Amino acid sequence: MTQPATILVTGSSGQVGFELKRALALHGCLICPDRGQFDLSQPATLTAALDTWQPGIIVNPAAYTAVDRAEDEPALAHAINAEAVAVLARWAAANNALLVHYSTDYVFDGSKDGAWCEDDAANPQSVYGQSKWLGEEAIRHAGCRHFILRTSWVAGVYGQNFLKTMLRLAASRDSLAVVADQFGAPTPASLLADVAANLVTRCQIHADQPYGTYHVAAQGRTNWHEYASFVIALARDAGWPLALADAPRAIASRDYLQKAARPANSSLDCSKLMQSFGLNLPQWQDSVRQLFQTIDNARKL
Repeated sequence: MTQPATILVTGSSGQVGFELKRALALHGCLICPDRGQFDLSQPATLTAALDTWQPGIIVNPAAYTAVDRAEDEPALAHAINAEAVAVLARWAAANNALLVHYSTDYVFDGSKDGAWCEDDAANPQSVYGQSKWLGEEAIRHAGCRHFILRTSWVAGVYGQNFLKTMLRLAASRDSLAVVADQFGAPTPASLLADVAANLVTRCQIHADQPYGTYHVAAQGRTNWHEYASFVIALARDAGWPLALADAPRAIASRDYLQKAARPANSSLDCSKLMQSFGLNLPQWQDSVRQLFQTIDNARKL
């Protein structure tokens, strides 16, 4: 009888990690260490733990994601997003393990008019984006079996995100201004976990897969202001007690100063993933509506 795979999930207390514990529960024996057991900010300590656990599959949603703070903490951002990832990739290559790693739209500079494809030139404009790009490159250089899943605007039931922030602010403020000139698509953490589980299943059935870099995001295109307005309208229709009387006010990025540059266009072309694996990805409105419904149901308990 074949032994179940040992699957290491990093960052299991984060938005995507939380969903991965659900999505991968039936795929093998999960190891979900906390930071004290597996600290990506200390890359030199990781190999010993990997040698002990001997995972056949490593799924890595863990990352330094404080985009603005990374400008002041570049060494820490690079340790977690690049150096630690290089350790995972080298260990995976040496031990024939599969590595599933999550990356970001921030590897692009946002200047393209259309949606970004996987082979478009990277040009990160922030420390965070640069560190994530270096992590990707480390995986490719190591030569392990891997899937790099780039995504954008992640939102989930668990943890903090833009959707939850908008609901909180709409409940406590009578006015709200949101940037309207940055474009992309909100992507559910549950979708990212389910795609990873699908890829893991395929590899467990047949190891010969089209490995590489793929874009995973909800379909369609919106901006932060339209996204916020959509979420707040859902809350209003559901009877939430909102302090916000009118729709949020649209502003330009230049009117909302942030330390790190944000891509003006984060739209990701996901056709490679859908065609390679026969997957259908939901429209962003359907994803947000479903996520809001889950949050609303939990509020009523």
